[in-house]
Amino acid sequence: MLEVSISIVISDRYLVKDLNFTLNKGDKLAIIGEEGNGKSTLLKVLLGNCSYAKVEGNINYHQYKLGYLAQTLTDNRKVIDYLFSEEEDYYNNLNELYKHLKALELHDTILNQLVNNLSGGEKVKLGLLKLLLDKSDILLLDEPTNDLDIKTLTWLENFINKTSKPIIFVSHDEVLLTKTANMILHLEQLRKKTTCRHTFMRTCYEDYVKMRLNSLDKQSQLAKNEARNYYKQQAKLNKIMQIVENKQNTITRKDPHGAKVLKKKMHTLKAQEKRLNKTELLEKPDVEERINLTFEQVTIPQSKVILNLNLPALSIDDRLLAVDIKLEIIGNQHVAIIGENGVGKSTLLKKIYHELQKRQDIKVGYMPQNYDEVLNNYENALAFLTANTSKEMVTKARLYLGNMHFTQAEMLGKISDLSNGSKAKLILMKLVMEHYDCLVLDEPTRNISPLSSPVVRQALKDYTGVIISVSHDRKYLEEVIDSVYLLTSKGLEKKTLYDV
Repeated sequence: MLEVSISIVISDRYLVKDLNFTLNKGDKLAIIGEEGNGKSTLLKVLLGNCSYAKVEGNINYHQYKLGYLAQTLTDNRKVIDYLFSEEEDYYNNLNELYKHLKALELHDTILNQLVNNLSGGEKVKLGLLKLLLDKSDILLLDEPTNDLDIKTLTWLENFINKTSKPIIFVSHDEVLLTKTANMILHLEQLRKKTTCRHTFMRTCYEDYVKMRLNSLDKQSQLAKNEARNYYKQQAKLNKIMQIVENKQNTITRKDPHGAKVLKKKMHTLKAQEKRLNKTELLEKPDVEERINLTFEQVTIPQSKVILNLNLPALSIDDRLLAVDIKLEIIGNQHVAIIGENGVGKSTLLKKIYHELQKRQDIKVGYMPQNYDEVLNNYENALAFLTANTSKEMVTKARLYLGNMHFTQAEMLGKISDLSNGSKAKLILMKLVMEHYDCLVLDEPTRNISPLSSPVVRQALKDYTGVIISVSHDRKYLEEVIDSVYLLTSKGLEKKTLYDV
């Protein structure tokens, strides 16, 4: 259905080189890779809507219609006008519309709301609804899981698995990747982002990760064994050459035959050394190194009351979201708040953050859902990390940025040019550097690649301070969180992970 044979160049640098694949009915291709490696760019190229990249090669659509779900949705119109350009289209698709509204668990009152007033999760659902109504043959989904609640994530997994339409999608949700992908395209940038590489395999995500790690381990071990044998041979040869050289220095002119024998021996040894030096050793595997993120230890007494929230009502723009919200956190708990899209989780988290800021005995760090809330006032990444700090912290900040694979250009370039994943990493670095007692995190793993997410989760799991977060990342909830609370219009209800 879709045949691809392309290379993508940006600013004289290959983002993708000699990529070839065919997409057929039932194929579910997941594109993975670190932030800034070209995943979204590749989707835009396939769509024929990428003005900033030079494309070499061919894309054959065979007259099939492509549907595209972008990362963000901004539109000043009402939902019904966004979905249908003509009133006639609305009536012709009425049955389809209500069928999909029900499947997405959207009420028809959403049709008269403004698109820009919807929550992040509602916008993702709306984008999916638009694709379903447009009857696209091939679906391109850029981060479809962003901001989706767990119930809708489950629906999305079922939809991807049941539809026969080919789908190409970018996602950071490891559970979604594991349950849906049957093809993997891994984009990498090596040697400080100067060289690109891609790996394409017709297999599931879990098997790809296992095969990749096994291959890297095997190649690393072979390279290590070969290097060990090489240096052992070199040491043995050097020892023999040293013995022969010592004998040459001590032999007398009275033994010209012995001197001749030693000279011939040394000539043979030199030839062996020359051959040994020409040996091409197996190189260690050239891969993108994993990011490095570790929080320093903080001490929170187990009996210390961190939060005792009693909120009669939670509202936004005069709209009542929930009532009777109570939340008590004692000691160094790791807490997550879950709930349906639009119920007010981010609004509640901000209130919790502002409440904790009043405390003099606790230092609180915050990661908002909209990263620009904390990044907009800074010129570049380095300026953000070193604001109001000593000169020594500049060196430390550069080290942190290097550990998170920021290039020099990314360190000093405009923050607005960074990908959402890089912005997320930048805020996480700030949280590490500031040694906070409590972290208030809104979807901390949302834009982190599935290859880096395990590192972030481990760092947060090992963090000895308090975590109060909003998340629908099922791996994060399972590995990092002690207590889960479900936010509904009636308040907070404690849940177990088995209920999630």
